[in-house]
Amino acid sequence: MTRAALIQLSSSDDPAANLVKTREYVSNAAQIADLIVTPEVTNCVSTSRTRQIEVLRPEAEDPTLAALRDDAARLGKWVLIGSLALKTDDPQGRFANRSFLINPAGDIAARYDKIHMFDVTISDTEQYHESKGYRPGDQITVVDTPLGKIGLTICYDMRFPALYRALGQAGAQIITVPSAFSPVTGAAHWEVLLRSRAIETGAYILAPAQTGQHALTRGRPRATFGHSVAIDPWGGIEAKAGAAPGVTLVALDLAQVTLARTRIPALSHDRPFSGP
Repeated sequence: MTRAALIQLSSSDDPAANLVKTREYVSNAAQIADLIVTPEVTNCVSTSRTRQIEVLRPEAEDPTLAALRDDAARLGKWVLIGSLALKTDDPQGRFANRSFLINPAGDIAARYDKIHMFDVTISDTEQYHESKGYRPGDQITVVDTPLGKIGLTICYDMRFPALYRALGQAGAQIITVPSAFSPVTGAAHWEVLLRSRAIETGAYILAPAQTGQHALTRGRPRATFGHSVAIDPWGGIEAKAGAAPGVTLVALDLAQVTLARTRIPALSHDRPFSGP
């Protein structure tokens, strides 16, 4: 039995302040959990490119990554940093939205760059153009750990079932979906999409989330949905947070992955087709 902790944050655009709160939650969660997962853009939620240029760092210099690697080693725990916004060498100056799995020695066991960019118009007042600021990834990630095989995704990825099918067929038993979900789409789609991805893959889904109204020093306001959730391989909700920051605990029994995939072996039932 693996014990996981979903950390729900309301990050600001001040990485140093965010790190203090994140480390506090990680230390508290480590008293119980074997695997600790944080949300998307743990280090910085921002709607201002100029602010991001000021405060973001490349991976090798990022203080949040360094500190959480130290914490993983000090606490002897697996830590999934949902994602960090990082500077890159992209010729267009775009950042990376990168997830990290840290092992109990403090080493980076895996990285994943968000593949699907959130370019949407939800309403006249709520629009997002993630691809303008972030460089998409192109590589899926599954990591074999003592806790099980873990597949990494980020937020908007959840709307692309083929990605999750590929992770399931690669053996992922736990799939992480750290998010910073819009309140409008969250109320309508959050649970149903995540439950669908669990059912389709027969895997546990762990979705730690950003929440609430974010304290930003510049740029337009930003709010996120919260309601971090853990879903079992049959699509049942095992644990769920509300709208407040905090830690949500859940127990994962990987025998349930085997059972779900035995009962409905859909991952092995692909057939070729043509058209339209």
